Amino acid sequence: MEKKIEVSILCQIYGKLLTEKQFSFIDDYYNNDLSLSEIAENYNITRQAARDNIKKGENKLFEYEEKLGIMKKTMMQEEKIAVILSEITKIKQQSSDKEVAKILEHIKSELNCLV
Repeated sequence: MEKKIEVSILCQIYGKLLTEKQFSFIDDYYNNDLSLSEIAENYNITRQAARDNIKKGENKLFEYEEKLGIMKKTMMQEEKIAVILSEITKIKQQSSDKEVAKILEHIKSELNCLV
């Protein structure tokens, strides 16, 4: 996974655990696509200070993920749900029983709510 996407997802999951400054800088850098210079100007700090805050925040996010693994678990669940939905679709297409099709459609709609 691309680092930019990974950090953005981790920020959504663990962002509240960062300092306000770290969260704001990471959000600006990764989600709002601001440069280090723009962030430094917005917060009246040096470019290096902005970079240091972003790096510290990134390290915290990766540390939280390493310990808690929420992103990894979520991605694994989404992959499993996708496989189950695919199998349900196959069964539904091959089944001629309307009652089975109705049950499968209900299961499919419940699984779609989890994704």
